[in-house]
Amino acid sequence: MASSDIKVTYAGSMGKVMDQKLGPAFAKQNQVQYQGQGQGAYGMARLLASKKVQADVFVSITPGPMQILKDAGLIDTAVPVASTSMVIAWNPHSKYASQFAAASGKDDSWLKVLAEPGVKFGRTDPDSDPKGQNIVFTLLLADKYYQQPGLGEKVMGGVQNPAQIHMEGGLLTRLEGGQVDAAAGYESEVISAKLPYVALPDQINLSNPDMAKKWYDKVSFTIKDSKGQDKVLHTQPLVYYAAVLKNAPDGVKEGEKFVQFMQGKQGQSLFKQSGYAAPKGSALYVQ
Repeated sequence: MASSDIKVTYAGSMGKVMDQKLGPAFAKQNQVQYQGQGQGAYGMARLLASKKVQADVFVSITPGPMQILKDAGLIDTAVPVASTSMVIAWNPHSKYASQFAAASGKDDSWLKVLAEPGVKFGRTDPDSDPKGQNIVFTLLLADKYYQQPGLGEKVMGGVQNPAQIHMEGGLLTRLEGGQVDAAAGYESEVISAKLPYVALPDQINLSNPDMAKKWYDKVSFTIKDSKGQDKVLHTQPLVYYAAVLKNAPDGVKEGEKFVQFMQGKQGQSLFKQSGYAAPKGSALYVQ
């Protein structure tokens, strides 16, 4: 790889903002070649930690994937660059479109539409992708918030139901193509894709760190990891963090320039244009 390159890996939901906005703008400003690669954030973090993939910068949703890189000795810290919230995106050509259009996060109407027997709902793998975990938390919180015990479980048909789980990079494409009627999404990516969605209240959309201790932390769930071991998962704030890797093939300084660009006026403007909210919280010193 030439020294005039910048290689960025990122949570798969960020594909449009990274590869169509931030990457090209940074490349033009700094006269470098941008290379982007997205995947479920936990999966990408494991690839980076095992050195099967190398990059200058990694951008994750939630702190969890950054812990993997910290444990591997590849980063010391990560900084917030944007934030988002969970939503339910729906296909405007679905036979259930009118029901989703009439639904609202103010009551349980959206949840009841999802629970209808014929609705095809798509989400990602909670073992490899934070969004796959976050939709489970959202549905569990919805049960409590709307006082509808068991309805979220009915929607899922099991936390790791293979009939609903799709690869992170292709989920919204499947939604657009009509293979699913509705899908779990981040507001940022759904706005970028120009898809209709049901906005959800802070009590269940995981966007408000101030609600973590008094509300979000009331739910957790257990999954089987790739080794068949039980793993208990807990909520994390929907903040996007960026870190420069110590083994950056193009040099740490080039990676730092890209992170600073994301934090700066132009980068924040591009995030906002793509439906992302401002970063929340302070630098993440992963323990």
